[in-house]
Amino acid sequence: MTHTPQNAPGQEWNASDYAQNANFVPKLGSEVVKLLAPQPGERILDLGCGDGSLTERLVQLGADVLGVDASEEMVNAARQRGITARVVDGHQLPFDHEFDAVFSNAALHWMLDPQSVLAGVKRALKPGGRFVAEFGGHGNVAAICTALIAALQFRGISARGRHPWYFPTTHEYGHLLETVGFKVESIELIPRPTPLPTGMIGWLETFASPFLHGLDEDVRDAVLENTMTLLGHSLRDEQGNWTADYVRLRVSARA
Repeated sequence: MTHTPQNAPGQEWNASDYAQNANFVPKLGSEVVKLLAPQPGERILDLGCGDGSLTERLVQLGADVLGVDASEEMVNAARQRGITARVVDGHQLPFDHEFDAVFSNAALHWMLDPQSVLAGVKRALKPGGRFVAEFGGHGNVAAICTALIAALQFRGISARGRHPWYFPTTHEYGHLLETVGFKVESIELIPRPTPLPTGMIGWLETFASPFLHGLDEDVRDAVLENTMTLLGHSLRDEQGNWTADYVRLRVSARA
């Protein structure tokens, strides 16, 4: 499943909070699992496995899966599910032509040097191996980011260096894949408005900590409140239900 904070200062992962506030992440991963089409006995690397809930599905389909994630807490949660998992930085994958496929869901947007990541993915694959991933693409959570930045600026705080994500266009990411030697089989941006089970505040507290890193508690609370007010106009319905403005980049490529 996958959320791997590599370079985001202030982003801490709490497995139980994640399970409560972000349980939609693995649930929405079924399409990308279908695209991967794991075969029994295949050796698969799940890059940014998070708490292993989607990794578990690959195992159930008969694959031999190794999960890696930068968060020790998430790796421990994955191990509790019986997943073979290791703490690894996605920018420094230590594998050499070992896997039939590399899979990643909702993690790659946390890894801010995509060329290093893709070079490691390519090296990890056997010749002809496949890379299948889905993560935040161009325009993902645009309204949320804009509101956070506006709320920070309103308090006289620069948002510079606080934006923790990489959300590429299909053109940009396709070009990167080709640069490291992949052949792109499919790549698309998919708008996916996503209902938030614990509301916008649950989402912000789970994922947006880097925007609030180092702020005094009263300033942090004011920024969050201002962000919620700004977002209420576009992302909250009349019943008070919140939706995140997700746009996913889904890709399949061959080494």
